[in-house]
Amino acid sequence: KRDVATTRNEPVPMNIRNAPTGLMEQMGYGKGYVYDHNAPDSFSGQQFLPDALDGSDYYEPGAFGFEKEIRKRLDYWAKLKQKRNDGGR
Repeated sequence: KRDVATTRNEPVPMNIRNAPTGLMEQMGYGKGYVYDHNAPDSFSGQQFLPDALDGSDYYEPGAFGFEKEIRKRLDYWAKLKQKRNDGGR
């Protein structure tokens, strides 16, 4: 709730903004967007939250049932993103 109250006017990252007009495209809307299913491992690692919220976590899976599998997937994506941020090392 605090983040909603304090960051409600943060801009949407340019790479995920729709560019239905030529002007918006010239302004950089959608530039650098990668369709996840076309990326290696079907994961682009793009930032979808505003800069002020990047790195924030809003969901923590539990230790039981299917949430264990969700945790595995989130951990896998975090490792992929870290690897790409480190230049593939």
